[in-house]
Amino acid sequence: MRAHFKNTYETARACRGLYLNKAIEYMEKVLTHEAIVPFRRFTGGPGRHAICKNFKHHNGRWPEKSVNHVISLLKNLKSNAESRGLDTEKCQISHVCVQRAVSGRRRTYRAHGRISPYLSSNCHVEFHVVEKSGPVAREDKQQVRLTKKQAAKQRLAIGK
Repeated sequence: MRAHFKNTYETARACRGLYLNKAIEYMEKVLTHEAIVPFRRFTGGPGRHAICKNFKHHNGRWPEKSVNHVISLLKNLKSNAESRGLDTEKCQISHVCVQRAVSGRRRTYRAHGRISPYLSSNCHVEFHVVEKSGPVAREDKQQVRLTKKQAAKQRLAIGK
């Protein structure tokens, strides 16, 4: 993806653990500046914003290009989940991975006939989604399994 790695890393990480529809809604709020992407790891550049009070961290940005790319990936993920027969209301983003890709190489011309590299930091992004089910009911509450240590303690208590 041709978007900055650091911005995309923080944007995608902000979606981890959210339900799929909620993540898309959150990203659209970021585009309208109603919500913010908290910068947790790469905090050197982004400034402090009062809207970050909703999170543990105080640095944040509204990275438009990264958000647009992540929204398109999330919509693609939603359509893939529908084609697999999953209920998209119950789909939760379980895994997010953003890695640096090969830099795009261009050149910029400097004073006195010099040339410097003009690199772009691209990235690879992957999302995994899992359909969450309700709580599982316990079958037999009466029979409780004991560890070997607990069983030995009970035997000793009976012998006394």
